[in-house]
Amino acid sequence: MSSIYKRSADADDKRSPWIVGYTDENGVRRTVKGFTDKRQTELLAAKLETEVMLRKRGLIDPALESIAAKRRKPLTEHLKAFEKSLGNNTGKHVKLTLSRIRCVVNGLNAKTLDDLSTEKVEDFLAGLAKTKDLGNRTYNHYVQALDEFCAWLVEKKRAVSNPVIGMQRLNTEIDVRHRRRALTAEEIIKLVQSARESDEEIQCFDGETRARIYTLAYLTGLRRNEIGSLTPESFNLVTEPPTVTVEAAFSKHRRRDVIPLHPELVTLLRAWLPDYSAGTVMFPKLGKRRTWRMVKLDLKRVGIAYETADGIADFHAAGRHTHITELLRNGASLPEAKELARHSDINMTMRYTHIGINDQAKALKHLRWKPAETSAAEVAGEPSPTPAAAQKNENGAQHISSESGVSACQSGASGDTAYDQARSDATPVGDRGCRVFSLSSSESQEWRRRELNPRPEICPRRLLRA
Repeated sequence: MSSIYKRSADADDKRSPWIVGYTDENGVRRTVKGFTDKRQTELLAAKLETEVMLRKRGLIDPALESIAAKRRKPLTEHLKAFEKSLGNNTGKHVKLTLSRIRCVVNGLNAKTLDDLSTEKVEDFLAGLAKTKDLGNRTYNHYVQALDEFCAWLVEKKRAVSNPVIGMQRLNTEIDVRHRRRALTAEEIIKLVQSARESDEEIQCFDGETRARIYTLAYLTGLRRNEIGSLTPESFNLVTEPPTVTVEAAFSKHRRRDVIPLHPELVTLLRAWLPDYSAGTVMFPKLGKRRTWRMVKLDLKRVGIAYETADGIADFHAAGRHTHITELLRNGASLPEAKELARHSDINMTMRYTHIGINDQAKALKHLRWKPAETSAAEVAGEPSPTPAAAQKNENGAQHISSESGVSACQSGASGDTAYDQARSDATPVGDRGCRVFSLSSSESQEWRRRELNPRPEICPRRLLRA
């Protein structure tokens, strides 16, 4: 039973609200603040009492009620909790994800989850794309960030369903704003030599340091931040095979990666590592440098274009893109390239593969095309004998032969009178001793019938009687 009352201190104050006391479905006594009007408070008490009765009977799901209550909370509270859940990601990922979500939320003036819907978000992003000239890839990043947030709400029981599920992504192939191209192995060698022979310091790195960075990027396929995290202890040159380890804190996928090293790189590292102190980063602050500028100036020095019709050759392209492309050019399979690139999906590996028309033509040359071997008779222009073929002699009789030199006519069933008579009367012809014989129409039909239905050597009835 529910009851309404006022606290003793507020008993004479007409502006103080009434209090509703009731027992919930678990037998726990609870109180709820009512209204200053007694009649309205009584209606509230009756409502609460009815809901308790429905919960006891299973007509109201307490879990759904809890979700509905959380759904009515402001979006700002949900975003704060979501930001805490992203703690294991990189600071850059957290910053970009939250900025994109807040851009949509503020643009829609959304206060609660009820203000978010697929149609509203699509209309807003379409207008934002026109205003800020967003590319299709950037548009998809906004959709991905919002979808990640809403999926987290469902996972944490803050929403029953994802309000923006099913939003269409745009085709990134028709609107490429930052197309990259892979260098060839010869161009990479020139890039390293250009940096090593340079006396200029670019982005706080001298020529020799840049040459080492380019070499590591190409021969390992590591990303810029991953190379910037390497210390002398990251390399293990005594194991078989030698490896380099990228700690989970610096890996893009937040996992500890152990990668085999190229034999030539092992030789170089034996000479490089003594130059660095133990426990110190070999290339400090590389992740914050304008590495594209380093590559651009070093390429220009040796006459290699930074940007062509195929795309630009920035640091990521000259290192990681070229690494994966050269793996496939030199015989590695797609699964092997995927594992070396540490991709979770082979489709991502394909995006890093730049196979041009010259590579296609080179692969086409390996396509085997060899005509079938011809006999000497065909070369001389004579018709080749057809195995087991039926031929006609000068008198019109049928000549039956087989490729093995054994006459097909010799496979008849024993005991066939017409067959035996024909064999005895036939005369051998040809080099293989095949016989030519002629049978009457009735004898020929009888012989064919027996050939198709040969007699068993032992009668089944005799076996049964025995």
